[in-house]
Amino acid sequence: MYHKSSLYSCFFLYIGEDVKPFTPEKTKEIVMSLQQPAVFCNMVGDWPALHWNAKYLSAVLDGKMIQFRLGLKTVDLVPQFETRCSYVMATLEEFLAWSCGQPSCLSGPFSCYEYSKYWAYADYKYIARIFEDKPEIFQDIRWSDFGFPGRSGKESTLWIGSEGANTPCHLDSYGCNLVLQVQGRKRWHLFPPGDTSFLYPTRIPYEESSVFSKVNVANPDLKHFPEFRNTTAHVVTLSPGQVLLVPRHWWHYVESIDPITVSINSWIELDADHEARVEEAITRMLVCAIKSAENPSDGDLWLNPTEVEATSHEINLQYLNKAVSEYFKCQKASVSEQACSSSTGAEQRTSASCKRKKREVGCEPEGYRLLTHEFGFSTFKAEKLQKIPFGPHLIQVLPQSQETSSMGAVASDTRNLHEDEGGHFGKLHSTRKQLVMSNDCEMPAHQVDSDSSPNASQTALSTNDLLDCLVNPHVINLVARLLGKKLERSF
Repeated sequence: MYHKSSLYSCFFLYIGEDVKPFTPEKTKEIVMSLQQPAVFCNMVGDWPALHWNAKYLSAVLDGKMIQFRLGLKTVDLVPQFETRCSYVMATLEEFLAWSCGQPSCLSGPFSCYEYSKYWAYADYKYIARIFEDKPEIFQDIRWSDFGFPGRSGKESTLWIGSEGANTPCHLDSYGCNLVLQVQGRKRWHLFPPGDTSFLYPTRIPYEESSVFSKVNVANPDLKHFPEFRNTTAHVVTLSPGQVLLVPRHWWHYVESIDPITVSINSWIELDADHEARVEEAITRMLVCAIKSAENPSDGDLWLNPTEVEATSHEINLQYLNKAVSEYFKCQKASVSEQACSSSTGAEQRTSASCKRKKREVGCEPEGYRLLTHEFGFSTFKAEKLQKIPFGPHLIQVLPQSQETSSMGAVASDTRNLHEDEGGHFGKLHSTRKQLVMSNDCEMPAHQVDSDSSPNASQTALSTNDLLDCLVNPHVINLVARLLGKKLERSF
């Protein structure tokens, strides 16, 4: 592992200079080729977004109400899924006052939540939406430096949290993730895709594009989840001015470790997203069909707050057919492109890729609008890097068990050396549900349905037990491939 000071100091190497360690082209090549998490340093020193601390954002938003998710700071064996949290609408000014323990909070939206016992998180806020009346602010974020021209704050999300605020361990079905830390520090626990079976994946609570882990990785219940011992944790603490690359399908649990944290992220579309859309369509159909057939129960909070409602079987079938159709269009375009390249003797291989235009949360009309995302084609495909340029400007996040870093530093306390901010890829057809708690504080944030608790006594298999097997990522991948073989003659 690398020494903690290397991360803190590397950001200051290029202060006052316009030179960046990597060109946009080289950075994009790294992002599209690297299959392990890494931290970019000295790439954003001239970004105006580095001034986006919570106090500055409070002034810019000028009293605008945003939703905060609240959870208990106490460590439980069960993950604090979003279905187990409380929600309030508040201003950033009220959030900052609460986090400082000001008396004014005794009557405000946070009055039911003692700061010493709770954390608050304004997570997954689409910048294009919360700053819709200030579009000029989008240019404060310059992902063009990472090789993605035209990508700015408009294609990014904002995360503002208090100490202890966290994102449950999950993987994102779509894209890879670039995360800029602006204020405070976040600790990231990352696990490679090969650890999926050891993390006990579940789709309950259901959220499109997010596969959750049943394990609370911060306090694992090894009695019920013994295979978690076989995971290979990569832990890194992300500090202001650093950008973390989370490769495709890497699991991550993220926790704020300073009093106030601010992060900005953007998900980068990948060619593999075509197939992932088919798999997510199959998953949605199965989960909605089976869970909707059950008698509703107040304790069975199976639908994540990120999902507006359980869509009908007819709509889900249309969604599946559209996803399959677009997948085969992309496959044909890719084959045609490769044939053309081969016939002309071109040495550079290109691949046509269908890309889904991310939707902004809350921008859907009433009800559900099916598959209006747009597809375009990209001629860029990064060749595999001959040599990854690791060093003071690109620091690899190594497995927690490794004793030394590439820079020769010895790890004495891995919790302080490697540490997160995460998010999710924009949903195909969901919006953030406004779950605003009333002033009555009877519903505790730690309330959980018995079906999701490993300690719950169960005398028979439940629907969720069946779904854990039926919509396991490995099973869904196999079903998608079989479905593709069955239908490929039709396209």
